[in-house]
Amino acid sequence: MSSDENLIVDAAARIFGDLVSPSLINDAEAGIWPSELWAMLEESGLTLAWGNETLGGAGIEVIDGFSLLREAGRHSVPVPLAETMLASWLLGHAGVQYPAGPMTVAPTKINSNISLGPDGILSGTVRDIPFARVTEHIAVLADSEAGKVIALVKTSDCALREKKSIAGEPSDEVSFDGVKPVNVEPAPYGLDEQALFAMGAATRAVQIAGGLQKILDQSVQYSVERSQFGRPIAKFQAIQHGLAQLAGEAAAAGAAADAVAEAIAASGGLGVEARAEVAAAKTRIGEAATVGTAIAHQTHGAMGFTYEHSLHHATRRIWAWRDEFGNESYWAMELGRMIAAEGADNLWPFIAGKE
Repeated sequence: MSSDENLIVDAAARIFGDLVSPSLINDAEAGIWPSELWAMLEESGLTLAWGNETLGGAGIEVIDGFSLLREAGRHSVPVPLAETMLASWLLGHAGVQYPAGPMTVAPTKINSNISLGPDGILSGTVRDIPFARVTEHIAVLADSEAGKVIALVKTSDCALREKKSIAGEPSDEVSFDGVKPVNVEPAPYGLDEQALFAMGAATRAVQIAGGLQKILDQSVQYSVERSQFGRPIAKFQAIQHGLAQLAGEAAAAGAAADAVAEAIAASGGLGVEARAEVAAAKTRIGEAATVGTAIAHQTHGAMGFTYEHSLHHATRRIWAWRDEFGNESYWAMELGRMIAAEGADNLWPFIAGKE
């Protein structure tokens, strides 16, 4: 970890530790905007961590931004920090000045068909846009007659159908029909739906890795504090076995998150090699999410299934992030397609990451 990365993660951890409490997360899920938390993150420059400094961003290295997102995942941060960072990453590729306030991105699914007409008006509807209703702007990747464009859109100009994810967070359907963007610029070569989708998947993979570390820590602590038959449940072999397996899944997810962060930092996230790392990471971390959350709930027993216990703050978000920007089945098939496209002679170089 670099010194800059240490400073960023330490600053974020202090903010999250001071302000992100179980009651704040519950209030956010009930529709109460955590204004103090967002103001602190914005004032610290963390919301635009990936943003170009010349456009009003913080100019933090991509790999350091992923470390920030991992810490946010560990604390179940209930604001669109990842989405605003992803929006600034997208807008920065087109040189669009960053607006103040929370943002999100669209599309979040492949083949969403958002288009910009010759009259400069958008059309298309996208489902499951995270945090849309609480944002002020949406960064949109759209098709036009001249090719891909990146548009900055006011959320208030769009028609929203409110929905929630399994995490209890906004996941809205947004109609862009008839909307005129605030700004439109051509997208650079290589920045297409697949590249945006892969970057979104990488952010979710890293957040899951942070969430798995959280539920591991919670489960270990609970097993020490909870007694049954006159001794802590941590003394029981079945519990020890489960916690060891959970630790292994969390470690595997952490390693995959590190690998994908390094690959994107090295390539900018627009190449085939980076997408292959994303596919491998999202697949492995998705599997770890399924196994790890089950063990955490088994360790906590009935207590872990109650709303009053905070375990669900992490596990429900892990489940939501696992499915967003493609689940493990999607990315496993995508990885298979990439390998098949390389041909048999290039199988080992592709897997080993060598030319």
